[in-house]
Amino acid sequence: MASFTLSDLEATIRERARSGDADSWTARLFAKGMDKAAQKLGEEAVETVIAAVTKDRGGIVSESADLIYHLLVVLGIANVPFDEVLAELERRTGQSGVAEKASRNQPG
Repeated sequence: MASFTLSDLEATIRERARSGDADSWTARLFAKGMDKAAQKLGEEAVETVIAAVTKDRGGIVSESADLIYHLLVVLGIANVPFDEVLAELERRTGQSGVAEKASRNQPG
C-alpha cells in the first residue's frame, strides 16, 4: 500500500477547497461554511458510533474515513492546522488520561 498520510489528505482538502470546482464535495462544503461542515462531522461521528456498537468492521473503517475527512474539513474552515491537534495530543501523552481529563474539568 502506498504511503498516504493525514498531511496528504489535509493538503488535498486545502487544494480542493480553493478550487471552487462545483463538482468537488470539499469545495461545496467550504462554500457552505462551518455550520454545514460541522453538521456533517456530527453525522459521521454518529454513523461511526453505530458501526462500532453493531460490530460492523467494514462500517467502522468506512465511517471512520468519513469522520476523519470531515474533521479535517472543519479544521480547514477554522484555519486550524492538523499539526496543532497533533501537538495537543503529544502534550497530553506526558500525563495519564485520567489526570488530563480531570484538569479540564476544574472550575475556572
